[in-house]
Amino acid sequence: MNTTPGHAIYVLTTGGTMEKGYSEQSGSVANVETKIPRYLSRLRLPDLNINVVPLMNKDSLEMTDKDRLLILGMVRAILKENAPMVITHGTDTMVETGLYLQRALLEVHVPIVLTGAMTPLGFENSDGLQNLTESLMAVQLLRPGIFVLMHGTAYPVDQVRKDHARARFVWASDSAQ
Repeated sequence: MNTTPGHAIYVLTTGGTMEKGYSEQSGSVANVETKIPRYLSRLRLPDLNINVVPLMNKDSLEMTDKDRLLILGMVRAILKENAPMVITHGTDTMVETGLYLQRALLEVHVPIVLTGAMTPLGFENSDGLQNLTESLMAVQLLRPGIFVLMHGTAYPVDQVRKDHARARFVWASDSAQ
């Protein structure tokens, strides 16, 4: 999706809960097709040029080193354009992918935000659209670096963890394990 010319932001899609859909045939929830362009088209973003790059559509627990290498390659290519990025990603290994990028990239001159959802886009009480829109705003305001953005908070990737018991992300220093 390309919106009107203006400030360029890339959205790399990798799947995760955000993009899961319900299959009536199997009665299960699975990654089938990307939903991101459809949801972005509902937003009023007249001054942004959003470029969606679908990389894969899988549960993050199924991601491999080869998948992370693909993400890294695309991030490196986009870094040459000096454009900020949002990477939609499953929450279970989002921090792992962010740390992989941080280790592999010597210098990052733009904000890179990883975001996802606890409930799929289109499902009742989904946090997906909130996290996606907050990420689009955050990459315009944050300092260069790699962040995880969930539920109104942008965490430097090396200072965050997923708290499964509370179904949210917290500061890594939070002692409630």
